Amino acid sequence: MEATTEIALRSVCKSYGKKNVLDNLNMNIASGEFVTAIGSSGCGKTTVLKLINGLLSPDSGQIFIEGQDITMLNQNLLRRKIGYVIQGVGLFPHMRVKDNISYVLNLSKADKSFVRSRTAELMEIINLDQELLLRYPHELSGGQKQRVGIARALAANPKILLMDEPFGAVDDITRKVLQDEVKKIHQEFQITIFFITHDIAEALKLGSRVMVMNKGQVEQFDTPDNIYNNPQTAFVRTLVGKNDNKKKS
Repeated sequence: MEATTEIALRSVCKSYGKKNVLDNLNMNIASGEFVTAIGSSGCGKTTVLKLINGLLSPDSGQIFIEGQDITMLNQNLLRRKIGYVIQGVGLFPHMRVKDNISYVLNLSKADKSFVRSRTAELMEIINLDQELLLRYPHELSGGQKQRVGIARALAANPKILLMDEPFGAVDDITRKVLQDEVKKIHQEFQITIFFITHDIAEALKLGSRVMVMNKGQVEQFDTPDNIYNNPQTAFVRTLVGKNDNKKKS
């Protein structure tokens, strides 16, 4: 593997019962890349994300983070080094914003003064007023909750950020703003991002590369321009709206 490879899957297979979800999947994500993943429902993209995070184990094959087989690592420590943002945010409802953001830092028993300064810094990064630190999640808008979720994922300064359809539950205007903000975060901090979406426009806008999946395999893993202008399979052509041979009903 090249020294620049941050995440690698080698011949990974995964089944749920009799359903084969991933079939001999191979992929590389370089350090600092923003990779978006899109595909049909049940194609395995969320399974890939959970395998990277150690939440699932492959039936066969290997997963490497920075060249290390993750089965050889402490899984709790692994997950603390990987930011994770999901649709619906998953904030702790009984905790104030400041405690939600600093949750991982508190688990690692970081110095209290550092926790306070890091939390305040993250509020600036995600464009939230400091006065919101004392609010509870139910007192926030959908967009504010999602920003807090991103701040929590960034708190421990991870090298990898996993995002599972994070903007699917917000309105279109808020979604576009959040897209711009996460793109700015990526450009500023050069964090490696693996971002799952069901929206092809979002995938093409955000990704430095786009991974199109179908039935547990990669149909095309390419730049946004090549995905749109040079789709390699019928599935990808349909996804980007260029299937000229589609039969009329």
